[in-house]
Amino acid sequence: MAQRVYPLSRVYALLEPGPVLLLATAGTARPNVMTLSWHMPVEFEPPLVACVLSNMDFSYARLKAERECTLNIPTLELADKVVAVGNCSGRDVDKFAAHGLATRPSSLVRAPRVVGCYASLECRVVDTRMANRYGIFILEVVKAWVDASVKAPKTLHHRGKGTFMVAGDTITLSSRMK
Repeated sequence: MAQRVYPLSRVYALLEPGPVLLLATAGTARPNVMTLSWHMPVEFEPPLVACVLSNMDFSYARLKAERECTLNIPTLELADKVVAVGNCSGRDVDKFAAHGLATRPSSLVRAPRVVGCYASLECRVVDTRMANRYGIFILEVVKAWVDASVKAPKTLHHRGKGTFMVAGDTITLSSRMK
């Protein structure tokens, strides 16, 4: 297999860690939602997730102030709405209303869950030490919801510059973690 030099400015597209998420915050006047693709699990129990938000994002200030959110995992059926949400700011528009997304209450955090998503994770911010410098928030998942009727969710994976992959076939390989 021949390799060629790849632009450093596009390395992130090779390393995208997982499905695109919709991060929702409560707010005082109305909830907000943003599209998020830079995240990764950092601990099994309690489940901890690192998320990277730009300090220019409306949700950055909300997450820093509210210290809780939901991480919602959309599937291919919501792809157009996921992109639309990511292409505008909650400073200027009620993204839920503008893009036809419904909410349902969470049970342990004020931030809503996004209707139509395969799974929703209620989270609390447990560490912001890297937020100012790198935009990294460490979240603890305090409650998880999943649509058990969905056996093979077709999740979206951002590849950069408006391109996405959809999760493919599931395979099972030998593992020490069974």
